[in-house]
Amino acid sequence: MKENGRKQGTFSPCAACKLLRRRCAQDCVFAPYFPADEPQKFANVHKVFGASNVNKMLQELPEHQRSDAVSSMVYEANARVRDPVYGCVGAISSLQQQIDSLQTQLALAQAEVVHMRMRQHISTSNPGTSSPQNLPPAAASSKFMPSQSKFFFCMDMVDQANMAESLWSY
Repeated sequence: MKENGRKQGTFSPCAACKLLRRRCAQDCVFAPYFPADEPQKFANVHKVFGASNVNKMLQELPEHQRSDAVSSMVYEANARVRDPVYGCVGAISSLQQQIDSLQTQLALAQAEVVHMRMRQHISTSNPGTSSPQNLPPAAASSKFMPSQSKFFFCMDMVDQANMAESLWSY
C-alpha cells in the first residue's frame, strides 16, 4: 500500500531524491508529488525550473495548493521540453488556431444548411423550376453565385460578440 508516494515499511527514495542523488527524508517536500515510479516527471521539472526553485515554490505554498502547483509545473515543463522556444504558449496558440478553423467550418456548415433550407422552401412553395421569376424578389435580384451565397450566409451566421466571450469562458 502506498502512502505519500512511498511503500509502507520501506523507504524508497522519491524520483526527485533519486535524480539529485540524495537521501530522501521522511518529510521530503518532493515525495508526495514525484513518486519513484515517475522519474521523467521530476526530470523535466528539474530541467526547466531547477530543484531549488521547485523546493522554494512548494514550501511557500499551503499544502492544499501544492498538488495543483506541481501539476502546473509538470505541464509547463513538458511543454517547454517539447517546444523550447514557445512552451505552453505554442500549445495554446495551436489550439486557438484549431478553434478558429473549426468555428469557420461550423459557420460554413450553418450557412450551407440555411442555403439548402431556402432552396427546399422555394422548391416546395413553387413546384416547378427555380428560375429567377420563381425566386423571391431579394434572391431574384441578387447576382450571387451559389458559392458566393455560402460566404454571404456564413458572415450572417457568425455571432462576433459572443465568439470572443465563448473562447475565454472556460
